[in-house]
Amino acid sequence: FQTQGLFAYLDRSAVKMASTGTASSTTCCSSCTSGLAAALGLGKFGQGNGLFPQRGVNMGADPMNGGKMPQDFMEIKRDRAGSWTSPLPRAQFDAEPVPIELDFELCEQALQEPNRGSLKTATTSIVVDPDAKAPRFPAAAEACSASPGDQRPHFLTEQLFASPGNLPKPLYANGSGISHLKQTATFDMLKKLPKSVVEASGSEGQALRRRLLNEATIVFFTAGYPGKRFVFERARELGVKSVIIEHPDSWAKSLVDEGIIAKFIPIDMSQDTAAVFAQSLEAIKALADDPATREADGIATFCELSVPVVARLAEHLQLPGHSPIAVDKARDKHWTRAEMKKAGLPSPKNMLIHSTAELENAAKEVGFPSVLKPISGAASLGVKKVENMEDLTSAYKEIIDELQTLVVSSGALVKNDGKGNGVDANKVMDCTILMEQYLDGGEVDIDVVMSGGEWRYAAVTDNGPTLEPYFNETWAVCPSLLPSSQQKQLKDLATDTVKCLGFKDGVFHVEAKLTSHGPQLIEVNARMGGGQVHETNLRVWGIDLVEETLFACVGIPSRPFIPSRNPPGGAVAYCDINATRSGILKDLDFLKPLKGKEGVVWAKPYLSPGSEVVGPQDGLPTWVAEIVVQRPTAQAALDYLFELQNSLDPPIV
Repeated sequence: FQTQGLFAYLDRSAVKMASTGTASSTTCCSSCTSGLAAALGLGKFGQGNGLFPQRGVNMGADPMNGGKMPQDFMEIKRDRAGSWTSPLPRAQFDAEPVPIELDFELCEQALQEPNRGSLKTATTSIVVDPDAKAPRFPAAAEACSASPGDQRPHFLTEQLFASPGNLPKPLYANGSGISHLKQTATFDMLKKLPKSVVEASGSEGQALRRRLLNEATIVFFTAGYPGKRFVFERARELGVKSVIIEHPDSWAKSLVDEGIIAKFIPIDMSQDTAAVFAQSLEAIKALADDPATREADGIATFCELSVPVVARLAEHLQLPGHSPIAVDKARDKHWTRAEMKKAGLPSPKNMLIHSTAELENAAKEVGFPSVLKPISGAASLGVKKVENMEDLTSAYKEIIDELQTLVVSSGALVKNDGKGNGVDANKVMDCTILMEQYLDGGEVDIDVVMSGGEWRYAAVTDNGPTLEPYFNETWAVCPSLLPSSQQKQLKDLATDTVKCLGFKDGVFHVEAKLTSHGPQLIEVNARMGGGQVHETNLRVWGIDLVEETLFACVGIPSRPFIPSRNPPGGAVAYCDINATRSGILKDLDFLKPLKGKEGVVWAKPYLSPGSEVVGPQDGLPTWVAEIVVQRPTAQAALDYLFELQNSLDPPIV
């Protein structure tokens, strides 16, 4: 029989059904699958909506206790927990997460806060958190800034350009992961519950998983830029005792006094990777002796550059987490392509370039048009499209020259001023360049939730065409406007790639393109996407990717649940307003007409008046602001976004 979902599986791989994604005149009573499900103790099998490949127990029809979750299951409590409790009210276990509401005046005021640094220096450095609209949004740099004039290799800069740097080698070289996890208080509770109940896909199943998360101690390695505050607020609502490891001057330090996190552990992030890792490992072990927290149940991060560290910390602590080998494969674009090729997945032609002597061979191997990108790059640094051999020669020289004129100073990548401040960037970063076949077609994001080695949720967001040759982002809309058959192809590529790299659990942000030759991967990020990704999935599908990340990091299975086939929240579209020319941003008055306008979720400035901006004629354009709208359908949301976008003209003088 058919379902409207892409795949539907009975747990334990008993039954597997593939949908064609098209309507059928054939009807099905589902009695065969219901019988199999009952025999396996899985409850009634239900139809999907294209976002879920598997169904566990549907609690609305579960045979236990007349379809209701047994009360003793819902009252389960953690045997070992720290004494810290937030003074702020927490959410009920059955309460759904609430979308973020932003106020324009508060956003503008936040740009002027002292702990955010000087915005007028935004054009000189590339910040350490790629989610922070780098390189023009220095708020992120404060999260791990070092003392002025510090010339030591900066931990996060090293991770940005030479990952995994000096991190310890994986303990399990074959990528198999930890054979025996530490028996935490979370696992003690999980042992008391039937697997089918913990993996229930309904609202009561989600409420049970939230109860299991309650009072867990979770360590967050690096906090990211201040815009990620909502992560820690949500963790607090879920009853998590959050511990943040960050640079001593981080904005996140104040979250202790606000009652949002239990503890802040200062570690000098201007040290090299090995020192930061060793000190973090000892600090996490020491939590067991702190009565406020007790031992850590899990470790997580929402920052791309910290993913390799967290994977190794989890491995050394025998806590749930990604395999370090899998993380390294995902962060190395060339290695990712090699693994995909071995798995029989489509992969663009590519070649590594170590010197100008290899340019001619690269041109023959890859062809034109193609794209050059540093193998360990981020934030579009050094990414350039080339159309012919002449382009290749000049672009390669331009990228290498740019990288060689940069220095690492005070934890940031800056232009060498000739005064001897900082360490040459080429001593810290890998300057190998990847030449890759140019991929035509539209770009998409696929947000994926994995659990137990299978994907449990996958949603496609369409992206607008990037501004070439620098590949700057423009707009996005969710749910996707693509036909369901094409969405299926993209989801298959994303989930198959995540699997072939060796990932089993967690939240992933996969970027891909639907080309004239079919779906092609851009990259896999082994963590929740930044920017508007969390808010989009929450508003459209009701899925909280923060919540699912926290489940995974403590070993609780993920079974995100959407009650209907249609998106409960309609559609969300958003865009970044790019500077149209170079100059000085005069004021933010161009955003004020959007305040209180129907359908506008928020209009958030990235820069304060007086900030220097770069237009596309002079380099990678500066992001000035972002707009998020919500309407009943994807097309309506996108049309409305374009209407607003075309009405805005940032005053640049």
